[in-house]
Amino acid sequence: MGPLSDECIVESWGRNVRPWTAAVREGQIASRRQVTDQAVVDAVLGCAPRSVLDIGCGEGWLARELAARQIAVTGIDVVEGLVAAAREAGGGEFHAMSYAAIAAGRLALFVDVVVCNFSLLGKESVDGLFRAVPSLLNPQGVFVVQTLHPVVACGGLPYRDGWREGSWAGFGPEFSDPAPWYFRTLESWIELFAASGLRLREVREPLHPSTGKPASVIFMADVPA
Repeated sequence: MGPLSDECIVESWGRNVRPWTAAVREGQIASRRQVTDQAVVDAVLGCAPRSVLDIGCGEGWLARELAARQIAVTGIDVVEGLVAAAREAGGGEFHAMSYAAIAAGRLALFVDVVVCNFSLLGKESVDGLFRAVPSLLNPQGVFVVQTLHPVVACGGLPYRDGWREGSWAGFGPEFSDPAPWYFRTLESWIELFAASGLRLREVREPLHPSTGKPASVIFMADVPA
């Protein structure tokens, strides 16, 4: 693979388990603390689920938030160090599994909500995962995705799909080797849902209280009857 690839993402997160876990649990990330954490919790709770699958669960913060509301949560992450941190903190069942394995049908699970919170960073891995999501949802189930808002995250680069260099700007020196990520336009995200047999039912744009600009975009989709 080239220098920017899905494999590079996994390698980077594997190297940054400890500082990332600390950053999340200590509330070091202002945008999460002020906007995006509560935004995704509200989106999931609005679906009134009894069961949730958190794909790309990281160190498990969202699982713990939902479990505190008597929701059964299963967390999946490809990075074993993050899964270990999630298990130690509790709040759900956590398993190490790649997106490719989920795409191949190796996850036998049916839930009311599948949620991906800032965990869809790659290209082929994300495309495959999307195709698998309808098979993981109960009838009337909902797929909730929170990700970087394309218009805001684009910066000064051309507004078109493509790999981007990662950055730990604003984080401490303990972080290293930032993960690359695959930029998708808003149009591309919408097309991905449709191509995967999913129907968008709502799009939210949580606003940052300081800048007044979208801190993220939240997609909510289901499977047409």
